[in-house]
Amino acid sequence: MTDMTLIRPDLDSLPAYVPGRAIPGAIKLASNEVALPPPAAVLAAIADAAAGGNRYPDLAVTGLSERLATELHVGQERIAVGCGSVSLCQQLVQISCRETTDEVIFAWRSFEAYPIVTQIGNARAVTVPLDGEFRHDLDAMAAAVTANTRLIFVCSPNNPTGTVVHREEFESFMAAVGPDVLVALDEAYHEYVTDPDAVDGIPLLDRHPNLVVLRTFSKAYRLAGLRVGYALCASPEIATALKKVCAPFSVSTLAQAGAIAALDNAGELLAACKEAVGERVRVRDALLAMGYTVPRTQANFVWVALGERTAAFAAHCLEQQTVIVRPFHPDGCRVTVTTPEEDDRFLEAARTFSG
Repeated sequence: MTDMTLIRPDLDSLPAYVPGRAIPGAIKLASNEVALPPPAAVLAAIADAAAGGNRYPDLAVTGLSERLATELHVGQERIAVGCGSVSLCQQLVQISCRETTDEVIFAWRSFEAYPIVTQIGNARAVTVPLDGEFRHDLDAMAAAVTANTRLIFVCSPNNPTGTVVHREEFESFMAAVGPDVLVALDEAYHEYVTDPDAVDGIPLLDRHPNLVVLRTFSKAYRLAGLRVGYALCASPEIATALKKVCAPFSVSTLAQAGAIAALDNAGELLAACKEAVGERVRVRDALLAMGYTVPRTQANFVWVALGERTAAFAAHCLEQQTVIVRPFHPDGCRVTVTTPEEDDRFLEAARTFSG
């Protein structure tokens, strides 16, 4: 039997990351995945890269970093690539927090990995409730900053509610926070945003020396299984620090090849995002007509605010239509928007719920 004194005692209270359930034969609308596989050209690039599987990956992820620099007009020295953007969230805690009294601020409810990576980093989570429209309350978040605050996560579109932070309010927020606290703008669903007033972090990098923008290939680019995300940093020093705490070779050769090929085929991939945008409007309108509370979403999912009915709603969807949604009891359910046929199955389940 293992002597538990060898293990950090606080891990007993560490919240586990809960992935969306997967049941054979069921429609999985729980993980915001894209139903379609990557384009054939992307799959071919991944297969070709597999031939070099006997060699270690490029530690610096040079090819993808160079390509991102060209595509996004951000200096390569300001880019850090990681094993999905969630690993970069953990690296941000590692580079900014030093003591157990150091604080990480984020909205709640927001991305469920934030409290996990904060505790792993031995820091203290400070949560700020969303406002009445399920949006970030940036004024309250700025007011929560103390001398111990080291990092703030701002998720836009917010996972799981789909709401966005607007450009002007984010600028005001950055001014209120000041330059001494690292701010991570998590834009994992950026490619689905159509709101012209929504914040776009890249143009702000040169104006805020403490800003990091996080993006991923897991969603719009259909590479969730390959785990590759990236950070665009206000300064080369932040990017260098992120690379120092990254697990060596954590971005595989296949992931880098797939991501580069996805950028080569961005036209096809991003065109599919437009279809998802149309579906999310249709699904939300249908849910509103049924009497559900559903905030306006800018992601590839909708948030159904259900309160104490959350668990019952998720169970009903599975039992009646074999549809898996993502319950966050006792707040609500996040439901991925996908094909019209799968969305109709979910809507039928929602119509027949009486819990």
